[in-house]
Amino acid sequence: MVRIDRLAMVVCLLQLIPGVSAQNAQIRPGENLVVEGIPEIPAAVAEKVQRYTESRSASFAAWHPQRREMLISTRFGNTPQIHEVRQPGGARRQITFYAEPISGASWEPREGRFFVFSRDVGGNEFSQLYRRDTGSGETVLLTDGGRSQNSGPLWNHAGTHFAWATTRRNGADRDLWLMDPLHPEQARSIVELPGGGWSAEDWSPDDRTLVARQYLSVNHSVLWLIDVATGQRTALTDAAEQVAWGGAEYTPDGSALYVTGDQGSEFRRLGRLRPETREIQWLTSEIPWDVESFDLSPDGRQLLFETNEAGISKLRLLQTESGEFREVAGVPAGVIGGVEWHRDGSAAAFSVSSARATSDVYVLEAGGRIERWTESELGGLKADLLVEPELVRWTSFDGLEISGFLYRAAAGFSGRRPVIINIHGGPEGQSRPIFQARSNYYMNELGVAMIYPNVRGSTGYGKTFVALDNGLRREDSVRDIGALLDWIATQPDLDPERVMVTGGSYGGYMTLACAFHYNDRIRCALDVVGISHFGTFLKNTESYRRDLRRVEYGDERDPRLSSFFEEMAPLNNAGRIRKPLFVVQGANDPRVPLSEAEQIVARVRQNGTPVWYLMAKDEGHGFRKKNNADFQFYATLQFVQQYLLDASAP
Repeated sequence: MVRIDRLAMVVCLLQLIPGVSAQNAQIRPGENLVVEGIPEIPAAVAEKVQRYTESRSASFAAWHPQRREMLISTRFGNTPQIHEVRQPGGARRQITFYAEPISGASWEPREGRFFVFSRDVGGNEFSQLYRRDTGSGETVLLTDGGRSQNSGPLWNHAGTHFAWATTRRNGADRDLWLMDPLHPEQARSIVELPGGGWSAEDWSPDDRTLVARQYLSVNHSVLWLIDVATGQRTALTDAAEQVAWGGAEYTPDGSALYVTGDQGSEFRRLGRLRPETREIQWLTSEIPWDVESFDLSPDGRQLLFETNEAGISKLRLLQTESGEFREVAGVPAGVIGGVEWHRDGSAAAFSVSSARATSDVYVLEAGGRIERWTESELGGLKADLLVEPELVRWTSFDGLEISGFLYRAAAGFSGRRPVIINIHGGPEGQSRPIFQARSNYYMNELGVAMIYPNVRGSTGYGKTFVALDNGLRREDSVRDIGALLDWIATQPDLDPERVMVTGGSYGGYMTLACAFHYNDRIRCALDVVGISHFGTFLKNTESYRRDLRRVEYGDERDPRLSSFFEEMAPLNNAGRIRKPLFVVQGANDPRVPLSEAEQIVARVRQNGTPVWYLMAKDEGHGFRKKNNADFQFYATLQFVQQYLLDASAP
C-alpha cells in the first residue's frame, strides 16, 4: 500500500485552484489586480479559509406576472446572476451568464414574455438596460450603451411601456424617459430635469401621470406630479420644506398616495396623501422608527411595510380601510430587503439576512403563513456556531450617545481580545446585524472582536442625528471613534493595545482620519475605496452626484469650506500616519475616484510607513467579483496577522 504524504497532497490540490502558483505554492493575484507592497501569500491560506469564502445569498428580483414563480439574484460562479425559482425550495435555474454582476430584473407585467435587467461594466455604475426574451433567449440592449446611468424600469399599468431615469442627455442631470421595450428605438424623453437625484416612483391608475421624487439630500426631497404627455411638473410637496420623502404609491382609484416622510417627526412615517388637497393622514406615528419600505396590494386593501428598529427590521401588515396594523408573525429576525406583492395579490415576497443566515427569500402567504423559498448555502459553516452581535453604547466627547454592534470573539478564546473597528460608508448609512460572511473567520478562528459603530451622521436614528456631521462638523464623527477607543479600554475582554480601524467609501475617509488622529492608539488601518481629500474628491467624482455630495460634505468652492478641507484632509495630515496602512481601490470607481487612493498611498510611503496597495482594473466602488474579493480577503488576513496580532508589530 502506497502512503501519500498529506501535506504533499494538499499542495497538489491547491495548485488546481485558479490563482494558486505551482512554484512554492503561492497565491497569484489575478491578471486584473495590481499588487504593491503585499508580501507573497502562501497557498495554504486558501485552504484554511475556504469555507468562509463559499457562502451564497439570494435576493428577490421579481414575481412572474401570471405564475407563482420568481426571479432571484444569486451567485453560482464568480458574479451574481439572475435565476428562476418555480416553487418554495425549488431549484435555482440560472438564466443569465455574464462576467459582470446583474443588479436587478423585472418581468414584462402582462404575460412574462421577457424581462428587463440592468448591467454595468467593471463596476463603473453606468448601468444599461437589456431585454431578455424567454422564447428565443436573445438579449437586446435597450438604452444608449454609453456613459449614462439608467434606473430600473417602472412599468405602466397597461404593461406596454416603462418609465426610467437616465443621465444620457449630459451625464449630470437625470431625466425621465418612456420606452416600449419591444421598440427601444422609439424611446422618448418625458421631461428634462435639473440635478442627479430624480427617480420615478409610481404611475397614476390611468397611466397619464407619474409621481417622481427629487432627492436633494438625506434630509430633503420633494415629490412631484409629472404629466407624461406634456412633461409639465407640479410640486406635490413643499419644495422649500426640509422633509425627507421616501416612496410613493397610488391607491387603485387614484384618490390618494401612500408615502413615507419625516414631516413633523424625527422619523419617516407612513402616510396617506391626497393630491387634490395636499392633506396627509399619518398612520404610524406610534412607531418611533423609520418606515423604510412598503408595498400596497393590487386591490389596495392591504399594505406591507417594514421598519428599521435599532438596526433590526420589523414587518407589519396594514388594513387600509381601518388603518389598523399588526406585526407579521414568523418572519426571521434580521434585516429585510424589499417587499413586493404578487400581481394577483395572493402573496408578497421579501428577503431577510441575519448574523447566522445569509440573505434568503421568504413569502407571506394569504392567511399569514411565512414560507421560505430559497435556502442559500453557508459554504460549510455551522449557523449555530456563528457569533451573534450585541448592541453596545458609549458616550462621545459632547455627551451624545453613540451605539454600534459588537461581535465578540468566539467562545474558547480567553483574555483581552484584539479588536477590528469597521466603519460604514455613506455617511448616510447604517451598520446593521447582517450576515458577516468572510469576517466570521476573524471571530471564529483568530479570536478577534469586531465593532460596527454607527457614528453621528448615520441613518436610522432620526433626522437630527443624521445631520450632526454636516459641513464644518465633519470631524465630530471622528471623535465618536475616539470615544469608542476610550470605551474599549474599559472592557475587560477587549484589548486597547491591539486595535485596527477599517471602512469603505466614507468609512474609508474615517479610517484615514483615525489613522492620523489616533496614530498612537491603533496598530494598523485598512482603507477601502476611501476619500483622502474632500476637495479633490468633489472635483473628480462623477458629475451626476457632485451637487448631492456638496450638500453633505460642503461646497469646495466656498473659501471657508475649502480652507477647512485643506486643514482636515488625511492627505495633508499623512505625515502623522506612522502605523501600517492597507489601501484597496477599484480602477473604475465613479464615486470615489482612483486618484483618491493613489495620492494617499504615495504620500504615506514618504513616511517610511509600510503601505500595502491592491487595485482591481475590473472593479468600481468595492470588489463584486468573487475571485477579486477572495484575494482581497487573503491579503487582509496577512495584514491582520502581521500587524494586528503579532506582538512584535510596530
